[in-house]
Amino acid sequence: MYNFNAEKTKNQCVQWIRDFFEENGKGCNAVLGISGGKDSSVAAALCVEALGKDRVIGVLMPKGEQFDIDMAYLLVNHLGIKHYEINIKDAFDGLIGSMPKDLELSVQTMTNIAPRIRMTTLYAVSQSCNGRVVNTCNLSEDWVGYSTRYGDAAGDFSPMCHLTVTEVKEIGRLLGLPDVLVDKVPIDGLCGKTDEENLGFTYAELDVYIRTGVIEDMAKKEIIDRKHRNNLFKLQLMPSFKPEI
Repeated sequence: MYNFNAEKTKNQCVQWIRDFFEENGKGCNAVLGISGGKDSSVAAALCVEALGKDRVIGVLMPKGEQFDIDMAYLLVNHLGIKHYEINIKDAFDGLIGSMPKDLELSVQTMTNIAPRIRMTTLYAVSQSCNGRVVNTCNLSEDWVGYSTRYGDAAGDFSPMCHLTVTEVKEIGRLLGLPDVLVDKVPIDGLCGKTDEENLGFTYAELDVYIRTGVIEDMAKKEIIDRKHRNNLFKLQLMPSFKPEI
């Protein structure tokens, strides 16, 4: 196992957030989507420590009924931050209903529409509230492409994209978040399966592999390596043509 100094990293991250706002939005607010999971919880708590609760705005975005929305309210009430609940169901249904009848939408398309609508919603709130949108992705999920490009993978600044799930959880505990938020089993909200069931390996296995290169199950190693190769494009700038002038 590798050593991780949660307190040092937390303090560095808090200062980094302060520096970002000093340079890229002095006096602006941090705006982020609140799902009630560990990532949005820790990101919100980091921003509160860096900027104060009066400069952090949470946006809850259920699509119709959300069975665990009470976790999202637990977080915003625990932190004492301003928040809005904006239901995206009508926007989702309206977009799907406007598609040409002869266009058969793939499962992947249907999966990614909601995260992209949520990001549009976040930017609508952010631009109306003098805000900067927080990207809440972590290194583990980014490593295997478990995010939606231009959806939850978007944002104006990313405090946790170089932190594994294991490290994010340690920081969450250090920040005094309720255990139920830090340890909540991540579920994709689509098929009812956990993230780890969908991925085919645990975050604990992935995190050790990312940090040390060690993994015992070679079949899982192949899955991780393949997902990492296939999803690197999500982490890179859009390819652009440069003419020779």
